[in-house]
Amino acid sequence: MIKYALRCDRAHDWEAWFDSISGYETQVERGLVECPLCGSKAVEKAPMAPAVLLSKSARPAPPAGTETPVPLTNAPDTLSLPEPVKAFFHGWKEHIEKNYDYVGDAFAKEVRAMHKGETEERLVYGQATAKEAKELIEDGISVAPLPALATPKPVRGYH
Repeated sequence: MIKYALRCDRAHDWEAWFDSISGYETQVERGLVECPLCGSKAVEKAPMAPAVLLSKSARPAPPAGTETPVPLTNAPDTLSLPEPVKAFFHGWKEHIEKNYDYVGDAFAKEVRAMHKGETEERLVYGQATAKEAKELIEDGISVAPLPALATPKPVRGYH
């Protein structure tokens, strides 16, 4: 997996994960990479700082008595977010509803069939287990998580 900072021709910036460098290039060539804010397909990689991972022995030890924080979120309807963030996710949600087909729990089956050429390729979203997502990625099928705040349909675990 590789993460890229991306920018559209309207100067909107975001990050996206791809299964490989060639996976990114293939998706751009096929017009599948688009700005989540405006829908522009004129997308390019933006400058970003590389992450340098240290070996476990070279990493500084956390102070005694502290625990590694775990990112958490609560249900979307109880979040108190700044208005620009709410507007961003609302726009993303509307874009997905308008341009993607919801396939629910059949997501893994649907994208695998498209990858094999058994069904016509189209933009879809839905749910998959962590195991299914891992298997899709291992098979060279590009998938990405959709933030709960941006999904038009309820996400398992969010009520």
